[in-house]
Amino acid sequence: MEIRRDVFQAIADPTRRAIMTLVALQAMTPSAIAGNFDSSRQTISKHIQILTECELLEQEQNGREIYYHINAKKMKEVADFIEPFRKMWDDRFNKLEAVMKKYKSKK
Repeated sequence: MEIRRDVFQAIADPTRRAIMTLVALQAMTPSAIAGNFDSSRQTISKHIQILTECELLEQEQNGREIYYHINAKKMKEVADFIEPFRKMWDDRFNKLEAVMKKYKSKK
């Protein structure tokens, strides 16, 4: 049975976001990734597995080593989904700022 994981649930975890930040700079082995955390290698491997299942990370075999790197296409899909919400909140904050400036100038 294939487990389907939610990409937003995956990136909600701070450790997984940190892993993604690390491998965004360069492809890394699981051991190299785990070396950046106080958690056990098994815990970090589970985080990597979740990110891989969500297609946020891809793995590449190089000799006996497996390297993980960011899946830019999937990250773009996530960013494209979020963009309209970002614009909506920017507009709301800009309107709030205008109201606050107007209120402050009346004092």
